[in-house]
Amino acid sequence: MATIFRVSYSQPLPKGAEIVKRQGRQMALWRDRRGRKHYDEVTTGRQGQTKIIRFSPTWLARFRDADGEIVTVSTKCADETAARQILADLVRRAEHVKAGILSPQQDRMSDHAGRTVAEHVADYLAHLQAKTVRGKRVSAVHRGNVERQLKRILADCGFNRLANIHRDAMERWMNRQDAAGMGARTRNTYRAAVVAFCNWAVEADRLTANPLARLSTADDRSDRRRQRRALTEAEIWRLLMAARLRPLAEHGRESVRKPEKERRGRHTWNFTPLTFEELGVAADRARQALHDHPETIAELERLGRERALIYKTMLLTGLRRGELASLTIGQLVLDGPQAYAELLAKDEKAGRGASIPLRADLVADLRAHLVDELRLHQRQALKQGEPVPARLPLTTPLFDMPNSMVGTFDRDLAAAGISKKDERGRTLDVHALRHTFGTHLSKAGVPPRVAQAAMRHSSIHLTMNIYTDPTLLDVGGAINALPDLSLAASPADRIVKNTGS
Repeated sequence: MATIFRVSYSQPLPKGAEIVKRQGRQMALWRDRRGRKHYDEVTTGRQGQTKIIRFSPTWLARFRDADGEIVTVSTKCADETAARQILADLVRRAEHVKAGILSPQQDRMSDHAGRTVAEHVADYLAHLQAKTVRGKRVSAVHRGNVERQLKRILADCGFNRLANIHRDAMERWMNRQDAAGMGARTRNTYRAAVVAFCNWAVEADRLTANPLARLSTADDRSDRRRQRRALTEAEIWRLLMAARLRPLAEHGRESVRKPEKERRGRHTWNFTPLTFEELGVAADRARQALHDHPETIAELERLGRERALIYKTMLLTGLRRGELASLTIGQLVLDGPQAYAELLAKDEKAGRGASIPLRADLVADLRAHLVDELRLHQRQALKQGEPVPARLPLTTPLFDMPNSMVGTFDRDLAAAGISKKDERGRTLDVHALRHTFGTHLSKAGVPPRVAQAAMRHSSIHLTMNIYTDPTLLDVGGAINALPDLSLAASPADRIVKNTGS
């Protein structure tokens, strides 16, 4: 039953082809674009036209597998002798599986043994595209990062086959990157990508075991490249004020002429940078400049209120940027003894879901924000001639988050007069608002276990050591609360004071 063959197909007679006799058969002699000469058999089509018979460039193998089913696979060989050898190997494997010498799993792995690692990576990326985690599809950004990381590792380490992947080469690669200045956290990201790829290969019966299962992680605790700090209470107020006024104040900045050396063509002037002390003045200038456009002024003021409320919500809830962006109006419960926001499991980092308590002043601000949003939707509906909504749909996102919140946050910091990096090298970014939330919980004397629950951490270590800035804690006050151990008093007075006799 086992045989090899090539698929035949017909195609129209090529231009310039001649019909000749060769080995007693009618053949078409023609040349391809490269000038190479071809002889092909001639046949007659259904409508009587002359056509040539061509064959696939590689041979196919047909045989019975271990289950007795007739299967057809490509040998990927253009040479007939090589194709017959492939067929013999396939038949031998099927016999070994039938005899129990090979397991079905080992047989499936043999099918993938000859494939390049690039082909396996392509299959893995397709798997990620179809995969869902907690009801959420794997993002295109994550897939792109994984593809970039895998291609770099496989190229640098020379892993062209799955069988070539081994721990020693990967450890040498991580050591080289460490010497080149790559941070521990970045190295661990690359490690996680290739380990996850090998785990998938095991699950897909392409590897018997993960060769990188025991690959050590880099110590990212002692090699932290980005250390965040928390905002002080005064800095929080400056940030909220800057976020509220900056959208309008940007239109009230004064222009100044550039120095002679910096002038290029028509670019002879520039806007003065915003400072915290000038925010109110710049906002007043903007109102005067835009007095003929009250809708623009109202929109810029609404944008400032929303941006300040975004920061306030993150500061009073500890929500991450992505978690806050996922919230819709329908997930808010503002009535009842305790208002809260219902965070879905698919949108929470830990995947558990949570009810986020909302403080009374934040609830009042959110109510005012929803009124602003309803008025905005009503104005837009009137302009477009659509029915005016009486209420917002429950699926409406709570906030219109900026596309580039990193840049927006940095500009708000600058307008507030807050340095992005302090003298100790610690930085402020959007995630530092969550650090600020955790730090001020500890500063307010909230018990560690309660602070852990508020932060939604699985470990008290994260809450107390990573998300608490010790420089803002009243360590001096805590020390002053210790017992009086003055050495100035005489031993006799100390005994009397402590024993009461």
